Formats: sequence, structure tokens, C-alpha cells
Amino acid sequence: MKRILIATAGSHGDVLPFIALARKFASHGHEPVFYTNPFFREYVEDAGIRFVPVGTVEQYVFLFGNVANADPVRSFRRVAAEYAARCPGYHRAMQADTVAGRTIAIGNSLLFAHRLLRDTDQVPCATVHLAPCVFRSNIKPPRLTPVSHWFGMRPPRFLTQAAWWLLDKTFYDPIFTRPLNRDRAALGLPGVQRIFQSWIHEADCVIGLFPDWFGQPQADWPANLALTGFSFYDEADQRPLSPRLERFLQAGTPPVAFSAGTATATAHDFFKTSVNAARQAGVRAILLTHFAQQIPATLPENVIHVDYAPFGALLPRLTAFVHHGGIGSTAQALRAGVPQLIRPVAFDQFDNSARAVRIGVARELLVKQYTVPAVAKALTEMLGDHALHERCRQTARRFEDEIDPMEAAYDAICNRLF
Repeated sequence: MKRILIATAGSHGDVLPFIALARKFASHGHEPVFYTNPFFREYVEDAGIRFVPVGTVEQYVFLFGNVANADPVRSFRRVAAEYAARCPGYHRAMQADTVAGRTIAIGNSLLFAHRLLRDTDQVPCATVHLAPCVFRSNIKPPRLTPVSHWFGMRPPRFLTQAAWWLLDKTFYDPIFTRPLNRDRAALGLPGVQRIFQSWIHEADCVIGLFPDWFGQPQADWPANLALTGFSFYDEADQRPLSPRLERFLQAGTPPVAFSAGTATATAHDFFKTSVNAARQAGVRAILLTHFAQQIPATLPENVIHVDYAPFGALLPRLTAFVHHGGIGSTAQALRAGVPQLIRPVAFDQFDNSARAVRIGVARELLVKQYTVPAVAKALTEMLGDHALHERCRQTARRFEDEIDPMEAAYDAICNRLF
């Protein structure tokens, strides 16, 4: 039996896949220990996993209450600062639970505590990447900004290399590499350079939790990468649809659901626009957010606010899903076979949106384009687009015979670390 130390941070989309992985290790007789913000304590403990809190709920709420909904650069800087501030605490907590010779560590793309533990305590580690955009390529670069049009193109390789160098020096190094090197120096470890060039993929095992048809591996992606498919864990077995939501779903035609992301607390304009667009398009609507202060004070009779619903149960009953392009939301919509209208804001969302549009199952409106007439027009056109609905159904069929992604991830980690 191994002790499996799993560390992650961020929104539900960042945390729930790692809970699913912890459950998989527990089902095979191992001892997972889960480290994240106490906002997710109930989710972890409901899964029967030992929980170790890092940070406070107030810090979580403050962070996402101050992440600019329409400013991707500011949002990324704010989240990077939070990750850097919490990383030493994660490392200390994990170090305290390390048992020599029978411990492995697992972490996400941007929280480097598991990598520090590998260097300080020689604990074998795996990095789990949730979305394709973390993999740099000079052949087919990911889409990282609202205005990037390199996705699907083949720019000259020297131009791509120069762009990566400039991006590192002016953006990533100040907000990620320098804080990481301060932590490493405090632990007596040497510094690292341009960490997004290759360092984040230099764990003992690297997992991509997405299928190759969504993120096609390029020749210059890491050779030690294992793609396992999307994670769909959303606590549907512990948190079914509420009776109130069930009554709403049964009371009329399939609605459109609107989500700005489970951790977003500054999307007042998004929800106001969405309510008015739903009225103009003549559709019923579900507004999904934990942060009720974003919702208009009064809602029409055909609009309901829900703080949370498992997407695996909800999305197949929708006529369309409007969301931010997070990898969890995008993957659930692909499996449900529901048309998507994506409003990417930051992080991996631009790349995920581009991939869904390329597959032919989604349309995109950027933040500045997300107006009542534009949303109503897009929804009306999508609902009447029979070819779009057929492409969604064909995409959903890709998942019918899929091997359990968590079992595949478990096997890959065991084969390389045990």
C-alpha cells in the first residue's frame, strides 16, 4: 500500500478531477491524502478521503471575488500570486505526511508543491495537466489570448520560439518562476529557468486528462506524456439534482443553462445580459453560480438560479449550454451532446473554446461581444441548426466505449512510479 499525497488548488474544475483520482487510488487499497482549500472539505470528505486544509475559506472567496471577469492578464497574475503564496504551506503539509519509501506525490500544472517535495525528500511525483493549452508547441501553438489566431496555423518556427521567449521574460518569469525560485532557495535548492518551456513536464510521470481527439499530441510535446481522457467526476452520486431544479426542468421545454465558472464571483454583467438575452430569444434559463450576489434581484418566471448542479445529470437535459470555456464545463458538454456558446475570459478557456469550435459543436462570443442582441441571435441560430445538433450527437458517441479515464491515469502512474 502506498500513501498518495494529492495537492491541487483553484475552482471545482481544478479540484474535482483530483478527488476522482484520489477515489481511484483508495479503491485499489492505497491511502490517499488530499490537500486543498477548506472550501472543498465537504467534497473531499464525502468521497471518504482524508482531508488536509491549506489556507482558509475566506482566502478562497476573496481571491475569486477579486479576479477581474473581463481582464485575462490581471486574472492570471492574481491567481499566480495566490498559488505562489500558498505553495510553501502545501509543501510543509505534504512533507509532514511523507513516509520514506512508500509515498508518492501528485499535483496540478501550476501548484508546484509536489515538485518541491520530489527535490527535498526524493518522493516520486506525477503532474496531472487538465487541459491541452499547458503543452507548448512550435508546430501548433495553443491559443492563449483572445486575439491569438495561431491555433490551427503553422507559423514559422523561429517566430514561435521568439514569442515563447518574450512571453517567458515579460510575463511568466515574474509571476511564476521568480516566486518558485524564492521557495527553492529557502529550501536549499538550485533555481530553475523558463519553467513553462519544459520544467513543468519533468515529473516522473506526466498525465493529460483529455483525449487525443480533443488535444492532438504534437511531435514536440513531452515524450513521457500519457493521455487518459477527461475526468467527469461531479459528485452526482452524493449531490443529485435538487427537487426545485427537477421541478423546473419538468415544467416546460428544455432550458438553456448559463455559467460563468464555479469560482467566478464578478460576473454580474454576464448574468444580467444572459437573463435579457434568454427573454429576447424566448428560452427558459438556468443561472448557475455559488455567488448569489451576481444574480439580478428579480428574475422572470422562466428563469431560475441554482448554486450548484452536477453537470453529468443536468447538461443532457438542456437545449444549449452557455459557459466560460473551463475544461470541466467543456468536457461535460461534449459528453452530453449539447450545443455550446462559449464566452472565454482567461486561463485555458481561449484554447478550450477554439478546440470546441474546431470540432464543430460550439460558437464563441468574447466578453466584449457578449451583448443581449448577439447572445439572443446566437442562441436562436444554434437551436435551429440541425447540423450542429448532429455534430454534438456524434461527438457524444465518442465517449460510449471509452475506457475509464481514472483507471487509465491510475495505471500510468503506477507503471511509472511504483
